[in-house]
Amino acid sequence: MTRATSPFHAGEQTIQSLAGVRDRMERKGRAVIRDYMPEQHRAFFAALPFMVVGMADQNGHPRATTLSGPPGFMNSLDEHLLTIKAWLDPDDPLHSCIRDGAPIGGLGIELSTRRRNRLNGRIENCVIGEGFSIRVQQSFGNCPKYIQARNERPQLRSKPVPASRMASCLGDSEVSFITEADTFFIASRSAQLDEEESSQGLDVSHRGGLPGFVQVVSRAALCFPDFSGNLLFNTLGNLEVDARAGLLFIDFQSGRMLHIIGRARICWDVPETVRSAGIERLIFIDIQCVLNREHAFPHLFDFVSYSPHLGAEGQDSKIPQ
Repeated sequence: MTRATSPFHAGEQTIQSLAGVRDRMERKGRAVIRDYMPEQHRAFFAALPFMVVGMADQNGHPRATTLSGPPGFMNSLDEHLLTIKAWLDPDDPLHSCIRDGAPIGGLGIELSTRRRNRLNGRIENCVIGEGFSIRVQQSFGNCPKYIQARNERPQLRSKPVPASRMASCLGDSEVSFITEADTFFIASRSAQLDEEESSQGLDVSHRGGLPGFVQVVSRAALCFPDFSGNLLFNTLGNLEVDARAGLLFIDFQSGRMLHIIGRARICWDVPETVRSAGIERLIFIDIQCVLNREHAFPHLFDFVSYSPHLGAEGQDSKIPQ
């Protein structure tokens, strides 16, 4: 579908210009970013057992979490509408933020095939405790780069009584969890979040690498690399105009979910040793709040293999010391 206006907001355009790909991505964006879901995307979401979502909390800070259910808990009878029959647990930081008109970003990811599709839009038809629909404003696919393959076990994990911990900085177990992680998700927001008619709002995306690719700088700061990707720069574009970010780490074996919110800084002037490892930028997160939720993710996934893009052509996802 041809768009009369740019599919990118000012922050994304700035990052694309700094990266030297602005004109090329304007043409590509018009071709790949739609205001409806193609049939293959609609079937894809309907087959998934969970979706990662990004929403704003009561203070407008973007956060990431997941919605889960048996395949079919998401369905689309209309190319502009995705209906979700699920709700968030009471201990989820976004539990009370689902409401009609609220912006939302969604990431569907099939770990076994490394396939992923994204959308953003507005919530409508909200029935508290039961579900809601997303009126799609943008829909697009992403390449399988940096996704680690995992196979889901056939049954949901039995869910013990959840336990949570909230703090302003990382504890010992959280430091270990992050340094061993090979995957996390990041929610970000655009400056146009509160404009009802804007096609830009909340975004949530995937980041992957070898264990250690997220570096714990201190108990109050993280650093992770930014590799070459689809060059849309949805996340970096948002962070350019609003530094607030929400990170989500999931332990696919235990169901642990670690939510971190903070402010991001994009570092373009990276050392040559870092650039030679295939890392184009570094992102620093100054941590403001940590929420650790044990047994919160109801699925079990067994690790299969790391992405073949990790380690290719000398690229290592770890930040050289």
